[in-house]
Amino acid sequence: MTDPTLPARVRIHEVGPRDGLQNEKTVVPVAVKSEFIHRLAAAGLTTIEATSFVHPRWVPQLADAEELFPLLRDLNGVRLPVLVPNERGLDRALAHGAREVAVFASATESFSHANLNRSIDESLVMFTPVVARAIDAEVPVRGYLSMCFGDPWEGAVPVAQVVRVARRLFDLGCAELSLGDTIGVATPGQVTELLTALNEADIPADRLAVHFHDTYGQALANTLTALRHGVTTVDASAGGLGGCPFARTATGNLATEDLLWMLRGLGIETGVDLDRLTDTSLWLAGHLGRPSPSRTVRALSHKES
Repeated sequence: MTDPTLPARVRIHEVGPRDGLQNEKTVVPVAVKSEFIHRLAAAGLTTIEATSFVHPRWVPQLADAEELFPLLRDLNGVRLPVLVPNERGLDRALAHGAREVAVFASATESFSHANLNRSIDESLVMFTPVVARAIDAEVPVRGYLSMCFGDPWEGAVPVAQVVRVARRLFDLGCAELSLGDTIGVATPGQVTELLTALNEADIPADRLAVHFHDTYGQALANTLTALRHGVTTVDASAGGLGGCPFARTATGNLATEDLLWMLRGLGIETGVDLDRLTDTSLWLAGHLGRPSPSRTVRALSHKES
């Protein structure tokens, strides 16, 4: 029976190659990264965040962005957004043919200083020309907003504080805003409260995505809550890769396979082949030298064996 409170289709914004690999201790060779992204596309994922054009000193795992991006030119019909921290990063991304970019802001001062070495207001000043120039180049910009629910230094984050920064990102011109539960402390009640407040601030759900970490095992429950409030874009990471290099309490992202298992059970279309994606995560886990943290990957692999 179809649930009228849920969308018929969800777009998965796959973040494994960027947000996932950036927090792995193993530096993955560029050829493996390229094959990983090609395998994700072959499994049906149409939005794959490929890499980040940040200074190699900050994220050495993604230091090969300029080498990787040209290897993806054959992926026709696949959106390959990249993260850019500033105008220099934007210049590098555009020079290599990026057609979608993302900036990364924080809802808290502590994490803004830890991640960007500047205050929230200073970071938004830095992003202003980045977003403007990208729009001039007809390149849409996604705004990541981290620490939307809890911060390891500041504790619970007031909803009004999140709404204020979200509003400013939209006013800069971000086409989409991804709400990040960076340390994985959110609960469905908090998700409801924030999405309600954003709607009241004229930030519609169809311009939002959710990005949950599974520290307390709440990522799927939080995602389902967001879907019931009109969100139809969900960030997830193949095999549950990733965390956050600047927030040590952050555990892995919501695993794409776990998300697919839930969505399939709800009758929600994604266009993604779960079996092919599971095979891809098992393949990558072999390169990383450790098992996938995704419960669905483990269950399906044990079933096959």
